[in-house]
Amino acid sequence: MTSRRDILAAGLMLPLAPRPGRAGEADAETVIRAGGVVAAFRHALAPGTFDPPGFTLGDCRSQRNLDDEGRAQARRIGAWFQSRALQPAAVRSSPWCRCLDTATLAFGRAEPWAALGSPRGNPEASRGPHLQQLRQALVAATSQRGRFEVWVTHMFVLSDLTGGGSSSGEGLVLRAGADGKVEVLARLPPV
Repeated sequence: MTSRRDILAAGLMLPLAPRPGRAGEADAETVIRAGGVVAAFRHALAPGTFDPPGFTLGDCRSQRNLDDEGRAQARRIGAWFQSRALQPAAVRSSPWCRCLDTATLAFGRAEPWAALGSPRGNPEASRGPHLQQLRQALVAATSQRGRFEVWVTHMFVLSDLTGGGSSSGEGLVLRAGADGKVEVLARLPPV
């Protein structure tokens, strides 16, 4: 006979299992409140993988977009910040619709920034310069205590920047170390 513990271990009862990373939210709130950081989010849920061939920036009909759950997830991200009275000084987003929509639904605004764009849709030659722009902006944000920025981007960009993965709607609280290396100080699990 299979025990409840075996079922949980097999992941068959995930809704009853604690959500991973919830303990880190208090740490994330403390770090964000102190400022000098960027809360970098992977866009909310957008079914599928990659954009269709021939997609066009600025034409959301040609891109992979948030679904109803993704839009609800983006609103929950914003509610998390609002319930803690955390107001970003700037909200920057990849120019892809799923990122702009995530940022706008969560924070009510978004400044498109090409450096946050998916490397899958940009020429390979722009990947290095974009990563350099992101690192420079992170150094600038890190030097400004008492304020924080929000960036909404793609899995590949976050992976290039931090060397690690992220889930849809997950936030990574980042700062640049004294050596300019990107540090992940806390994680905000998807809500």
